[in-house]
Amino acid sequence: MSSLHFKKAAIIGVGLIGGSLAMVLRNKGMAAEIVGIGRGLPNLEAAKRLGIVDSFTTDIAEGVKDADLVIIAVPVLKMADTIRLSAPNLLPGCIITDVGSVKGSVIEAVEPLIPKGVHFVPGHPIAGTENSGAEAAFPELYIERKCILTPTPRTDAGALQTVKKIWEAAGSTVVVMDAAVHDIILAAVSHLPHMIAYTLVNTVADMEAAGEDVISYSAGGFKDFTRIASSSPEMWSDICAMNKGPLLKTIDEFQKRLEKLKGLIENESYPELKREFERAKGARDSLIKGHKPSKESA
Repeated sequence: MSSLHFKKAAIIGVGLIGGSLAMVLRNKGMAAEIVGIGRGLPNLEAAKRLGIVDSFTTDIAEGVKDADLVIIAVPVLKMADTIRLSAPNLLPGCIITDVGSVKGSVIEAVEPLIPKGVHFVPGHPIAGTENSGAEAAFPELYIERKCILTPTPRTDAGALQTVKKIWEAAGSTVVVMDAAVHDIILAAVSHLPHMIAYTLVNTVADMEAAGEDVISYSAGGFKDFTRIASSSPEMWSDICAMNKGPLLKTIDEFQKRLEKLKGLIENESYPELKREFERAKGARDSLIKGHKPSKESA
């Protein structure tokens, strides 16, 4: 049993992320009542059937009524509208937190809409799978994962500590940082890999070799590398819109690296090519072992 206890937790968006956190709240005895809010009735019905939520509604304003904790797990472009619809029924003292993969533009859009006396704590758990929906949720999702909180000058210190404790109860290591730093980091380690995976799948899907459908010959390596291309297209197009600046800079950096690699192959500079591969292998191996990769010049 956690020392934290909410009278009513409202989960707006009962998918993988929101649903998994709802399961943590239930398993840890942190909420007397959990209500699910969303657009799709089949998903909400599944959440109820699976015991993730006690009840559900498609009416945001109705769902957040009397809630002392509101978790927003909708695509980032929908977050401002979600707050706007919630605002009339938000209790003074209520804590609102989100799980969005973009923080700067979300804060800019959302914070002016937060009613006086309501506490907004921007957050982002670094966790997920390629699956979506309530049926993909599981309470162990956040164990040994990082969760980044990006408070603003307006963020209530007590609310920040409460949200920190929620994520720690879920098994996460909580990091507090500036929203702009978060967006640069996530553009590199999350958003760019998704762009590459989507592009690689489309490139190979459109290829033919002597009339053969190339993608049908893909094996484990291709499937492992492109697993994240099965992620929600709506969510990822929204992320591109909301983190446009940092993402474009990261794509530029990647393109420079790819051009360098192309040049090494064209010029048959195989010893240097091998060094590039060895450096990448070393960084990747260190990551798997939990060590910080050495930063050598390219």
